[in-house]
Amino acid sequence: MRFVADGMLGKLTRWLRMLGHDVTYSNSLGDDELIKVAKEEQRILLTRDIRLYQKAATDNVRAFLIEGETECDRLAVLAKKYEFSLTIDISESRCPKCNSRITPIRKENVAERIPESTYKIYNEFWECQNCGKIYWRGSHWKRINETLSQAKEIVRKS
Repeated sequence: MRFVADGMLGKLTRWLRMLGHDVTYSNSLGDDELIKVAKEEQRILLTRDIRLYQKAATDNVRAFLIEGETECDRLAVLAKKYEFSLTIDISESRCPKCNSRITPIRKENVAERIPESTYKIYNEFWECQNCGKIYWRGSHWKRINETLSQAKEIVRKS
């Protein structure tokens, strides 16, 4: 899926990127610029702003008004609407920070770029092809999976 997200959806943008979706995001883009990006790049505009949503609809831009109080709720609504999986496939994931693809990198090639304790504990690493950020399945991975499990449960019950 290809999305453009408004400035209120930074956290959701990161989740969608981890799930492998191509999401353009900038908290400095105005409504007209968001609509232009959606049109030119054939993206679905995601917003929590009812006026922006209505304007996009008037301009024949595919848009979705995001509702829900938590990231779990928002992920569930989107996954149900666009029928995508709430499971991270690291080979499809994108950098949560810049949206570029991440690829495996050998452990010995990241030794100088990560904490020593991380190097000792973990063996699998991925690097963003654009910004160079290094990722691994650290202690945060449990929280990530819990959030996705909760979102899956919301989808199942709806």
